[in-house]
Amino acid sequence: MRSRIAIGQALLLLVFANSATADDERKLNFRHDVLPVLSKAGCNGGGCHGALAGKGGFRLSLNAYDPATDHYNITRENRGRRIEFSAPASSLFVTKPTAAVRHKGGKVLHENSEAYRILTRWILQGASGPSDDDPAIERVELAPALAQLKKGQAQQLSVRAFFSDGTERDVTRWARFASTDATVAEVDEATGLASVIGHGEGAITAWYSGQIALARITSPWPSAIPDEVYSQAPRRNVIDEVVLGQLRRLNLKPSPGSSDSEFIRRIHLDIVGMLPTPEVTQAFLADTSETKRDELIESLLAQPEFVDYWTYRLSDLFLISGRKLRPDALKSYYQWLRGEMEKGTPWDQLVRQVISARGDTMNNGATNFYSVHQDPETMAENVSQAFMSLSINCAKCHNHPLEKWTNDQYYSFANLFARVRAKGWGGDARNGNGARTLFIADRGDLIQPRTGKPQPPAPLDGQAIESDSPEDRREALAAWLTSPENPYFTRSIANRVWANFFGRGIVEPVDDLRVSNPASNEPLLEAICVHLVENRYDLKALIRLILQSETYQRTSAPLPENMEDQKYYSRYYPRRLMAEVLQDAITSVTRISPKYDKITLADGSTEGTNFYRAGTRTLQLFDSAVTSYFLKTFGRNEREITCECERSNKPSMVQVLHLSNGDTLNSNLRSEQSCVNVMIPQADEEIIEETYLLCLSRLPSDGERKRLASMFENTPETERRAAIEDLFWALMTSREFLFQH
Repeated sequence: MRSRIAIGQALLLLVFANSATADDERKLNFRHDVLPVLSKAGCNGGGCHGALAGKGGFRLSLNAYDPATDHYNITRENRGRRIEFSAPASSLFVTKPTAAVRHKGGKVLHENSEAYRILTRWILQGASGPSDDDPAIERVELAPALAQLKKGQAQQLSVRAFFSDGTERDVTRWARFASTDATVAEVDEATGLASVIGHGEGAITAWYSGQIALARITSPWPSAIPDEVYSQAPRRNVIDEVVLGQLRRLNLKPSPGSSDSEFIRRIHLDIVGMLPTPEVTQAFLADTSETKRDELIESLLAQPEFVDYWTYRLSDLFLISGRKLRPDALKSYYQWLRGEMEKGTPWDQLVRQVISARGDTMNNGATNFYSVHQDPETMAENVSQAFMSLSINCAKCHNHPLEKWTNDQYYSFANLFARVRAKGWGGDARNGNGARTLFIADRGDLIQPRTGKPQPPAPLDGQAIESDSPEDRREALAAWLTSPENPYFTRSIANRVWANFFGRGIVEPVDDLRVSNPASNEPLLEAICVHLVENRYDLKALIRLILQSETYQRTSAPLPENMEDQKYYSRYYPRRLMAEVLQDAITSVTRISPKYDKITLADGSTEGTNFYRAGTRTLQLFDSAVTSYFLKTFGRNEREITCECERSNKPSMVQVLHLSNGDTLNSNLRSEQSCVNVMIPQADEEIIEETYLLCLSRLPSDGERKRLASMFENTPETERRAAIEDLFWALMTSREFLFQH
C-alpha cells in the first residue's frame, strides 16, 4: 500500500509541475470546488456516505446540504485522521476513493483526473472550510436551452453557474444529468451528451450544488403533413392556438372533432359524473343548431350535480374521511366545502379560508383541516402538496435532492403553523363527536433539529416574519400562497382541473410540480394559468374554456399520423371511468342503488351510519370511508395522504372478474326492480335502441340492429328476460361503456 501511495505522491507532483496555470494558483473553495467533486462522484449520495447513518463510519450530508458539518467530518472528526497536510496523496480522503486503501465503494476516483487534482490541491492549500463570505450560487443555466433534433442525432450540453459576486464558471463536468422522458432522449450522466432516441418533446435536467437547470429537446415525427392542416384547423380559444402550435412542431396531425354521441356522453361524465338520459341524448342528436354544444355546457355547469361532482373531487385534496374525523365533524367539513362550491367561491378565497381558519369545528367546517393535520410539519407538508403540488417532505431531514428547497426553508415554512392550537385535541381524532376549538397561541416556535434553534417563520419563497409578532402567521402565509405572483398556486389548480378532463395533467403526475418534472406543453399551462388569474380564480370559467376548446372536443379515434401520441393532445385519450362515476353509471342504467349504511374505520372495523338516504349517488357521499367493495376494487381515493396516486383508474383482472361474475352488475340486472322488468313487454327494436341509448349514449349501427333483432327473433318467450339481461351485460362490460372516450 505504501508504494501505491508513494506513486500517487509522485504523480501529484508531476501533475502540478506540468499543468501549472493561472487557474492552479486560485485558492480553492470548499463549498464550490470540493463539494461538487464529491457530489459528482456520488460520495454524498443516499446509497453512500450521504445515507442517514453514513457508511464505514464516515458520514456526509446528503448532496452537500450542510457544508460546515461536512468540512468538520472530513478534516476534524476522529482526530483529523482523514487528512494528511504534509502528504495530501496519503490522505484517507483520497486514498479511499482511489482504492489505494480498501474501499467498499470501489474505485470512484482516478489519480490522473481533474477531480483528484482538486481534492489533493485543496488539502495542499490547507483544506480551508466554508465561509459566510463565500459567494452564493444565484442560478445555473443549461445550454442550449432549446434544441430541435432528429432521431439518432446528439447534442452536447453545457452547464454554467452564476454567482452572487458577478462571476460565472463552466461546471459541466461537475453537474449531474438526467432525462425527464427517456422515450425521447437519453443523456450521458457524466458528460451531458444528449442522444435522441424517439419522437416528441423531452427535457434534460442538470443538477449542480442544489440548483437545477433544464433544456428542452424537440424531435418531430417523420410524417409529412401539409401546413394547411394546421392553418385551417378549427380554433375556438387560446388552448387550441397553443396545442396546434406544438402539434405543428412535432408533425402530429390533429384528429377531427368528436361526433355528437361522443360529445354528449363525454361531457356529461366529465362535468356531472352522470350518463345522459335517452331523452336528453335523442334531443341533442336531433338538434341542428350550431350553438347546441355551448348551450349544453352551460346547462350542465348550472346543475346541482356539477356541485356534487366537484365537491367530491376536491374532497380528495382536503382528505375528508371518516377514518380521520368523527361523523359530526366530517359532515361539517363536507358541508362547508359543498357550500363554497355552490356559491362559486373563487379558489384563492376558498384556500384562504382554510389556511386562516379558526373557531369551532362544528360551526366553521374549514377548521377541520387542522383536525386532520395536527402538527406543524404535517400542516406544512399538506398545505404545500394540496395547494402547490409540491412535496417538501424530503427537506425535513436534508436539502431536497430534486428541488431547490433547503432543510432550513422546510422548518421556516413549518414554523408558520407552530402556534396553531386546539382545545379538545387528543391522541385519537375519533374521540367524542369531533368538536374542536381552533385558536392561535401567543408564543411558540418549531425547533430546527440540526441547529437546536427555531428558523424564522417564512413561506417557501417569501419574506420572513418577525418571530415575536403577535399576528397570526398564517395570514401572511395565506396572502403569499394565494397571490398570482406565486406561480405554484395557480399552476397547481390549473393542472388539476385540466387533468380531470383529459385523464392526465399537462404536468404528470399532477401532484409533482418540480422544476425537474416539466410540463408536456409549457405554453399551454401558462395560457390556462393566465386565464385563471384574469378570471379571479373562478374555476367554472376555466372549466368552460377547456370544454369549449376544439382540443377537448376532438374524437378519441386515432389517426395514423398521431397513433403514438400520448401527451400532446392531438386527440382525446380514452381512460377507464373513475370508480365513483362508474358505480353511478351502473346505477343509472339498472335503476338499482347500492346501500351506503356502513363506514370502515382505520383499524379495519366497521360501524353503521345513517347519513345517506336510499338513492344517494356515489358522488354525493361525504367521504371515502363508506364501505363499498366495488369502489375499493375500482381504485377509489382512500384519502389517507394528499396525493392523486391514492386513486387508480387502471384496469385489473380483479375488476374484470367482478364485472363478469360479481354482484354489482349481475344482481342489479336480476332484480325485480331493475330496468329489465320494464323492458320485457316492449318491442324488440325499442329494447335494442333504448339499451344502446342508456348504456352508450348512441343509437345502434345497422349491423348491430340486424344481429340483435335476429337474436330476439330466435329467443323463446320464456327466455326473453335472460336475453335482455345478456344484452345489458354485454354492453356494460364493453370498453365503450367502461371507458371515457
